[in-house]
Amino acid sequence: MSMHGLQQYVAFAETARHGSFAAAARTLGTVPSALAKAVARLEVELGVRLFHRTTRQVTLTADGERLYAQCLRLLAEVEALKAQASGTRLEPAGTLRVDLPIFYGKHVVMPVLARLVQRCPDLRLDVRLQDGYVDLVQEGIDLAVRVGHLDDSSLVARPMDEQQLVLCASPPYLAAHGTPTDVAALASHRAIAFRMPTSGRHRPWQFLEGSVAVEMAPPNVVARVNDGEGMVEAARLGLGLCQVPDYMAAAALARGELVEVLADRRPAPMPISVVHAGGRLLPARVRVALDALTALHTPGAVG
Repeated sequence: MSMHGLQQYVAFAETARHGSFAAAARTLGTVPSALAKAVARLEVELGVRLFHRTTRQVTLTADGERLYAQCLRLLAEVEALKAQASGTRLEPAGTLRVDLPIFYGKHVVMPVLARLVQRCPDLRLDVRLQDGYVDLVQEGIDLAVRVGHLDDSSLVARPMDEQQLVLCASPPYLAAHGTPTDVAALASHRAIAFRMPTSGRHRPWQFLEGSVAVEMAPPNVVARVNDGEGMVEAARLGLGLCQVPDYMAAAALARGELVEVLADRRPAPMPISVVHAGGRLLPARVRVALDALTALHTPGAVG
């Protein structure tokens, strides 16, 4: 690729990031018309339309979204190559794009990232909070936090934390319906189920019977919720039993608003990992974030 060709991709990527030629031009120290012409030439060369244009803003087409994700990877590797060639580690700069589980992201990861930005003034954050998994390469994500064992062999994972599931209910609910003493007794109880974002199905409840892992469908579901905090609130209000990560229920358990049941049947903890796409050089912003997150070493803790 010629330097002129690379500049067209930079012009496109900055315009996509800012949503306007004017804002991108200010960042690059040029004029909007120059960027518009560079992007137009790129569209002609590729034979696709990259932006929907209006008088005030530009938005990516489907082809533009795919190219933007690829450009982010390309420019990150150029940055990393520059640092490697110069024999230095560049100061973290640019936009760190992360994908996080909603509750864990807000309460555990965001404080770490906030401290990182305060320490690195040229670093910016683009945070996506969701409980479903996304394609890191397709979406141009630098880092993601994943709970559970990973099936995607194309990702590089570093252990970060652990998640312990707890089964709990409110004292009034247990007073009215009894406290179960074994897994079989759960069949007569009411349940608050987690609706999994990818399939829409109920997440099974998990337990250990001796050394054997067992699963069961939540019985007599009276509420299905797609958010852990919502499940905790439903349980606090006495709707039934819910099984959630311990850090989600910790405050309500400490206040006595919820009580853990079958604590001796807790399932084995699940790993929490920070992952990134393999086969690429890592820019400084990604390296420092990885180091900060893997230094937590506080399984099950919030804050």
